[in-house]
Amino acid sequence: MSSVDTTPADTDGLVTIFRRVLETDDVAADSDFFLLGGDSLIATRVLSAVARNYGVELSFEDFVLAPTPAGLVELIAAAG
Repeated sequence: MSSVDTTPADTDGLVTIFRRVLETDDVAADSDFFLLGGDSLIATRVLSAVARNYGVELSFEDFVLAPTPAGLVELIAAAG
């Protein structure tokens, strides 16, 4: 059994992750990561933070299909 924190995902938590990795405060729940300047390399930082904070391993393809904080919250909830 892993000792990963499995805090329930919420939009505010994902917005905070996006803001940190993109180094901008201009992020809302429906902000598209890639339109904000994110790329595949930076996306790995988001995916790592999701795994660390929520105990859910999402793929890059998952992220591409739901590139917003609100979309990722839905994927995390569905996976948990």
